[in-house]
Amino acid sequence: MGQAGSMTGDAANSAGGADSKTEAHAALGMPLLRIERVVKKFDGFRAVDALSLDIPAGEFFALLGPSGCGKTTLLRMLAGFETPDEGRILLNGKDIARVPPHQRPVNMMFQNYALFPHLNVRDNIAFGLKRAGLPSSEIGARIAEMVALVKLDGLEKRKPDQLSGGQRQRVALARSLARRPQLLLLDEPLAALDKKLRESTQLELMELQRRLGLTFVIVTHDQAEAMTMAGRIGVMDAGRLEQVATPRELYEAPHSRWIAEFVGDVNLLEGKIETGAGDHPTMARRLAIATAQAGTIYVAEPRQPLTKANLCVAIRPEKVKLSRRAPVSDDARAINRLEGVVTDVSYLGGITSYKIKLDGGAVLRSSMANTARLDFDAYNPGQRVVAWFSPEDCVVLEQ
Repeated sequence: MGQAGSMTGDAANSAGGADSKTEAHAALGMPLLRIERVVKKFDGFRAVDALSLDIPAGEFFALLGPSGCGKTTLLRMLAGFETPDEGRILLNGKDIARVPPHQRPVNMMFQNYALFPHLNVRDNIAFGLKRAGLPSSEIGARIAEMVALVKLDGLEKRKPDQLSGGQRQRVALARSLARRPQLLLLDEPLAALDKKLRESTQLELMELQRRLGLTFVIVTHDQAEAMTMAGRIGVMDAGRLEQVATPRELYEAPHSRWIAEFVGDVNLLEGKIETGAGDHPTMARRLAIATAQAGTIYVAEPRQPLTKANLCVAIRPEKVKLSRRAPVSDDARAINRLEGVVTDVSYLGGITSYKIKLDGGAVLRSSMANTARLDFDAYNPGQRVVAWFSPEDCVVLEQ
């Protein structure tokens, strides 16, 4: 890690006071971090466009979005490596937008870790502490604390090239935490790790964050990573926050078609409101949406009134059930029944993914859990099926 966010000696020595200020600020209902209409332009291009966001103390927050959406630029402004052209960045009520990186109680852990190759584990962790002017006894105690915290015992004398990728990541994390920052920024910190190590490290980071009670802001383009680790996720596109929500809310109640497509897999059916749902008890509080390639789809009435004629019905693949024959006619969960042919089957271990070409022309995807080791009832390409799903499992999105 580079020296992002290392504090001055005075700032480092007042870490205990900063903690009490953070608690007092939280008690007043104020967020630890408040971003107010921040703008950052490069050659006239708005990388971050009038973005506002509140993050309370102790939250694990994720910035998720495609490459070039502005999430790393925003993180660099929080660290002090970039200065906003407009707006404010308040940390504990103080505007730090133009405070130099080394004077902020903020640390940043980079994707490539940026460890010093000529220094061993102990000296890499100690580097920022020495620059802050801490006494030797305190430095030694802090190093021992960090080594134990990230489970590097016995590796203190090794240099980075003698460590595995996961161990280097732990050294970078220990160095970031050694200064006891109020805010820790993580820029794609697990990207260099293989899948299994990345998954185990995600859990370790979550446990570490809970134990320390620090505020973490992580930037990632990995949806599963963001949804696993973060309490809330902000999805960015073209420099703006499109939606800020918990992982469940983001997945189950996306605000737009773009969010629905970006977060996870989804079936989208274009349509328009057709008529009232009728008087049958199972049709109460339903809307009928006329689609060109799937016929009439019944959906639960949205909480917000619809203002546009052109609509999109979104259904997640795991909500689409398959049967060889139509479900019981009075089953309210199976109002939507669409017949078609299986065209593709992908076995993915825990689930099997199916593509179904409906008689009306639309293609639906269904994900079915593999609950038995040998599933003799699995569906095969060319087989006719009934795809069914509940109105409550549909989300109506305006185009």
